Amino acid sequence: MKRIILGVLLLASWQLPAQELYMPRNIKKAYENGTRDLSGAPGKNYWQNKGVYNVEVKVDANSKTVSGKETIVYTNNSPNALNDLAIRFVNNLHKPQAPRSGIVSKDFLSSGLHIKSFVVSGEKYTVNSDNWGTVEKVKLNTALKSKAKAEVKIEWEYPLSVQSGREGQIDPETFYVAYSFPRISVYDDYNGWDMLPHSDRQEFYNDFNDYSFAITAPKNYVVWATGDFLNPETVLQPEYLKRYKSSLKSDKVIRIANEHEMKSGKVTKPNKWNTWKFKAGHITDFCFALSNHYVWDGASVQLKTKRASVQAGYKNGAKDFEHYVEWMRYNLDWFSKNWPGVEYPYNVMTAIQGYADMEYPMMINDTSIPDDFQDARLTADHEIAHTYFPFYMGINETRYAFMDEGWATTLEYLIGIDENGEAKAREFYKNFRVKRWINDPSAEQDQPIITMSTQVSGAGYGNNSYVKASLSYLALKDYLGDELFKKALHHYMNNWNGKHPIPWDYFNSMNTGSGKNLNWFFNNWFYTNNYIDLKVTNAAQKNDLLTVNVENAGGFAIPFDAEIGYDDGTVEKLHFSPAVWEKDQKRMVLTVPIKKKVKSVQLDGGIFMDYTPADNLKTL
Repeated sequence: MKRIILGVLLLASWQLPAQELYMPRNIKKAYENGTRDLSGAPGKNYWQNKGVYNVEVKVDANSKTVSGKETIVYTNNSPNALNDLAIRFVNNLHKPQAPRSGIVSKDFLSSGLHIKSFVVSGEKYTVNSDNWGTVEKVKLNTALKSKAKAEVKIEWEYPLSVQSGREGQIDPETFYVAYSFPRISVYDDYNGWDMLPHSDRQEFYNDFNDYSFAITAPKNYVVWATGDFLNPETVLQPEYLKRYKSSLKSDKVIRIANEHEMKSGKVTKPNKWNTWKFKAGHITDFCFALSNHYVWDGASVQLKTKRASVQAGYKNGAKDFEHYVEWMRYNLDWFSKNWPGVEYPYNVMTAIQGYADMEYPMMINDTSIPDDFQDARLTADHEIAHTYFPFYMGINETRYAFMDEGWATTLEYLIGIDENGEAKAREFYKNFRVKRWINDPSAEQDQPIITMSTQVSGAGYGNNSYVKASLSYLALKDYLGDELFKKALHHYMNNWNGKHPIPWDYFNSMNTGSGKNLNWFFNNWFYTNNYIDLKVTNAAQKNDLLTVNVENAGGFAIPFDAEIGYDDGTVEKLHFSPAVWEKDQKRMVLTVPIKKKVKSVQLDGGIFMDYTPADNLKTL
């Protein structure tokens, strides 16, 4: 297929004037204060706070209660004295009075968090958590000064919900324990304390913290968790310890324990309780899972600088999960070498069969899809792609879900081309992603992508976060070409690895990284109610020149193919990048030199599906 960049009535030397992108007042203030820079990099005054968490947690499989105590050494790197600490406990969304996006079953509901004690720098506080939501402030008796540290000690317990989604009871003897501990909410440079409450739709925003976890589990339960497994010798029987250690060096899948071995109590040390220890540094969250009957598979993959462990825990007979370890080995390697082309940053990745299709640092919790391996594998691809967005970069998913879901959707599509072939990958992407947006009759839900994710719901949330955002990244990839797009993307990722980017940091980083002023493109894709709808208004052949008038009724600056049908039955396909819309995003004239008589011209956006494809064809 030919790639046409300048086959339009557009002067190659024509330059757009600089175009400013709208910024809310609080974001402008962050730039004025020098915490963020218009180059896209963190500003000279950038800061972020940090906690060092030491957590001891116990899961009672009979009472279904999680209890624990934690010590947090919290550093206030901000220039401000803090008069409060905002404490976040996401699992309080299970309380009956919590705000949610829709109806839930009784099995979803629980009493929520009960704080037994709360101590700050040796001083006891009287805290009644009965009426707490997902985030609450505790007034400090003594302000935490700028650049100072506080030691916060909390004892707590909460019940695991019967219904498992992102966390809870997968079955009566398998638990996914996520968001399991009270944490200090983010205090940042553009909003101060993050006090946005959680619903069951929104996702997360956390500081980069250091975590040491000691997880006490009942006899015969295996624990999988975020981070490095520190004490396998203490909790595993010799044969299973040997298999586990072998998996850390093996390219082939090793069955560390089967269902029968798990149920017979052979796998773990025969103590009433075993304490499993894990550690992870500079990461945005920690979670774990445990079961006394899940199959346990493991292997590893050699990356450029390290060998990463890949593990899976699942119900016996889950046909798709039997392939998960080999699938995950492949995608850790593929993501590292291709897109985004940044080495998988952690030492382990674990998949647990559950009900969430959800990502966590170094772990995923996926539904089994045994009758559709393509869908099952792409689900794993998508969740593991989140390693980079939001974990490699600490994205505020609560406010800006398109900054991570859009990228995970894009990476899922790109690796899907390699796994399934381009035709199948395109068909899946169109059917599962784009079609539901472009054909949605409730178009009034369709708000600009830049809209805060907390301000859209239903189809509007999904369209912005996944579909339109992904299409914008793929359109920009087409516009810049793979090499320059990857250069700019890496510039953005290097700028914000381990930090907290916001949309304007993405826009500015891509401008600087590409060496181009892309604000026209970002304004077109992120700040409008555009959709995809091209229309051929006229086509004419004069001697050896074909002119095609195209109206962009939908408005988005998309790439597309022009298929020219000739009288002799042959078809020529020309590709046009979004560059053709840079001067005028409403209409343009394609000018194509030709040597034969033209019969028809048809525009095809491929995955950029058209709202009214019938008017994309013109017969001469």
